[in-house]
Amino acid sequence: MRPPSLSKITTLPLLLLPLVHTQNTSIPLAYPPSTCAIDSYPALTIAHPGTPYTPQLPTPELTSILAAISPTNIEAIIEKLVSFGTRHTQSDQTSPTRGIGAARDWLLSEYQRFAEESDGWMEVELQSYIQPAGGRLTADTNISNIVATLRGSVEPERIIVVSGHYDSRCLDVMDITSDAPGADDDASGVAISMELARIMAKYRPAATIKFVAVAGEEQGLYGSGYLARSLANARANVQGMWTNDIVGSPIGEDTRNNSNTIRIFSQGIPTNESSLNAPRRLTIGGENDSPSRSLARFTQEVASNSITNMSVEHIYRTDRYLRGGDHSPFLSAGYAAARFTEPRENFAHQHQDVVVRNGTQYGDLPEFCDFYYISRVGKVTGAAVWSLANGPGNPGNVTIDTSALTNDSTLRWVKVTGAVAYEIVWRPTGSAVWTHVIEVGDVASATVGVSKDNVVFGVRSVAANGYKSPAVFPFPS
Repeated sequence: MRPPSLSKITTLPLLLLPLVHTQNTSIPLAYPPSTCAIDSYPALTIAHPGTPYTPQLPTPELTSILAAISPTNIEAIIEKLVSFGTRHTQSDQTSPTRGIGAARDWLLSEYQRFAEESDGWMEVELQSYIQPAGGRLTADTNISNIVATLRGSVEPERIIVVSGHYDSRCLDVMDITSDAPGADDDASGVAISMELARIMAKYRPAATIKFVAVAGEEQGLYGSGYLARSLANARANVQGMWTNDIVGSPIGEDTRNNSNTIRIFSQGIPTNESSLNAPRRLTIGGENDSPSRSLARFTQEVASNSITNMSVEHIYRTDRYLRGGDHSPFLSAGYAAARFTEPRENFAHQHQDVVVRNGTQYGDLPEFCDFYYISRVGKVTGAAVWSLANGPGNPGNVTIDTSALTNDSTLRWVKVTGAVAYEIVWRPTGSAVWTHVIEVGDVASATVGVSKDNVVFGVRSVAANGYKSPAVFPFPS
């Protein structure tokens, strides 16, 4: 056989690079275009088009926000919540000094104080309802959430939620009178929501952010359940929800200190997956690319850096064994949600009576919290919340063409408001994180020279400011 000419060999890589159907280049992008020259690839060896995937780093504005998070403020919030003695959901609701009612009123006043600094952009709501007796409630009980809503300046209909629960418990979950300080579980999470609300009230995110302190978590996720149902009933466009629950200390029972690590828990196959998509997800291997996992992967990307001084450890599980959290009702409502929890827990300091046994202090006391660690978890949360709120919405109806057998892959999606371009990301099926990115411009479809049989794809939106959405997993068209 006659060997191919040199010109054919040197031009062959062009056939393997991403093939874009259409592209509008009239809109300048805030991120630099790919500068990889075709000649930089050895001839006949291109099998993986695109460039290596790199994380999104905080902008100067976000860096300023994160720098304002104060360990001193976090300590003061936790100490104040502990001072109410117990915050059991069925504890006193009328005393000004003890019980969940006193905590509720103080939280409401603090959030209102933050709102006064927002020039009218933040509103605070006391969201209350009566939960009938049953389960861990011995009587009909008032459940109150404090919701501070910072209205989006560009896309107010797009919503991001960050929460912590302000109720607490001791060893007996039905004991409504004994002290239950709840410093780690979960004054630490509430402190992060409050500190972010205080700081971000002075800024103008593109999308709406809700900073929430919920009640009734220990008795059955009641407050978060009511909030999630209310949003779902209103057909609210909640793009992401994070809860911080037990984020107060990096030191476990074995005294090992993981002071620069925070776990994020995410759900695999969605609770409310449709009967059409559930079997398809299993068939095509999409169990690790649910909206929840995509949100957690996005969190890892934007929040594991030198500014937060933290590493986000992604746990492929909805929650720890025998435990649950306030992200679960949001997952049930069909929203992308995830949970932050410290890396190694000390179970002597949660769900315990305040008592000394055999020389060991039990109880969830402030002395076992690391306020600098909590502030770093706050930076992780703040980086994720702000990046999501200021990026564009997720591309809609992302599909991959399966109409014919081919070694190329064609993806299609619906454009969204706020996006000036789109990117296709991909990774080998055995990889937990994206490894490559292909910039395709302001288009609604693209064909790339990578086989869909061998990799996992995602499509994400890019805003003019450089922020990017979480990647959306494509289902077969």
